[in-house]
Amino acid sequence: MRRAGTYAFVLLGAFISLFPFYYMVIGSLQLHADSAFSGLLPRPGNLGLQNYRDINHAISLLPALASSAIFTLGTVTLTIVIGLPAGYALARLHFPGRRALNRVLMLVLVLPFQVLMIPLYVLVARDYGLADSYLGMILPFAVNATAVLIFRQFFASLPDELFDAARIDGAGELRTLRLVAEPVTKPAIITASVITFVGPWNEFLWPFLITKKHSMQPLAVALGNYIETNASTAANPYGVILAGACVLAVPAIALFVMAQRYYTSAALGAGIKD
Repeated sequence: MRRAGTYAFVLLGAFISLFPFYYMVIGSLQLHADSAFSGLLPRPGNLGLQNYRDINHAISLLPALASSAIFTLGTVTLTIVIGLPAGYALARLHFPGRRALNRVLMLVLVLPFQVLMIPLYVLVARDYGLADSYLGMILPFAVNATAVLIFRQFFASLPDELFDAARIDGAGELRTLRLVAEPVTKPAIITASVITFVGPWNEFLWPFLITKKHSMQPLAVALGNYIETNASTAANPYGVILAGACVLAVPAIALFVMAQRYYTSAALGAGIKD
């Protein structure tokens, strides 16, 4: 009886979590909007891909997706390149101020990005002259405190003997990082990549501020502009918006599903202490 109650609770939670995705997909396929409760079980004759054609005609999905990919992949690459050695240093090197640096890192996690947005805009757009550029979009997200903490916890969970053996053989810290630490970090790299991917892929405000060129705007910004200017002229505005939301959601969901095994193993490994 107790197990049945647990299963029922889990199934209820899964239903609540998945229902918005179901509603988004069904709404994107409806040729005519049906906001009634019966619309949750749509008629086959009211389903089609016209909303996807309309959103593609309105904002050109492929260029917008390409801009999102450049912005996101650039951010993920810099995050891994910077976060991996930073996490190794915080976990394995002993230097003055390490504890204080860890506390500062935790403080950065609780600071909302909006607090830093105005000084970042002045710095990137006026001082560096990087407005209307992909580099200007990427730089503020290049250092991700969450990714640094993931690598820190991963390296801290590894046995000390692994690194001591390398040092006894005469390896310096850079060589130890390259030959000993990096080869075993695949789960942590994939976990950090998935977590980092979601942020810039869905980011709206910063790309909207830093670039005004429509050809460079990511899909999230293009959808926002469409909702603001042209959605009211569509025959089924909600269906078109939901179709755009589906296109935006699919890459993040697919990435998480493909990387779930590594994501889980890294999460479990971070909780193991020798």
